[in-house]
Amino acid sequence: MNRHQSRTRLGAIAIALAGVLFVLYEALAPRVDQTTLEGAASWASAGWAVAHIAAIIGLILIPMAWSALRNHLDAAGGGKPERTAFLAALLGYAGSGLTISYYGAETYGLKAIGEHAAAVGDASLTSIGEDFRMDPTAATIFVVGLALIAAAATLAAIAVWRSGTMHRWSAVPMAVAMALYLPQFFVPHPLRIAWGAAVTAGALWIARELWRAARTGPETPRA
Repeated sequence: MNRHQSRTRLGAIAIALAGVLFVLYEALAPRVDQTTLEGAASWASAGWAVAHIAAIIGLILIPMAWSALRNHLDAAGGGKPERTAFLAALLGYAGSGLTISYYGAETYGLKAIGEHAAAVGDASLTSIGEDFRMDPTAATIFVVGLALIAAAATLAAIAVWRSGTMHRWSAVPMAVAMALYLPQFFVPHPLRIAWGAAVTAGALWIARELWRAARTGPETPRA
């Protein structure tokens, strides 16, 4: 196995794992009224921490897959698809970095607030969490980060479509799922879990195509 093949396979593993982590993120995070003491307790729960850490790791892994895609396309001859995949990786890393900064506050900041609110029995303290969630700077960073993640996935889908070495549609579901990343925060919990499952399905399709591309080499065209 040469260097390009091993890197492409690592990318396949990365995005497959990211897909699994995203459905765990949506399934494990408690979704209750967060203005109550029950909501405060949910912020301090193990499920909240594990779910958000899963999302953080997933956000790190996704742009690694776009980097592996670029690596594969470079081995396949470079050109416009390779340059598009490079831009996808670049935007993906930037978007993930911005988004993770917000998730860090969700994971650790809300935990501290929830623990204190539950300890003193004061549900009004949960308003502090909402204040920093909706802080203009924090919200802007979060939205920009998610927009960059969606743009990266779209560019990756374009690169795959033009590659001639992977199934044309294989990255489209992931691009659609990433475009719905922000809207899914405003739907009921079952639909959020369904979104997480869609991310998993899209990620696994890309992983399969990357793994196949690494195994067969860049010369096999795909419809």
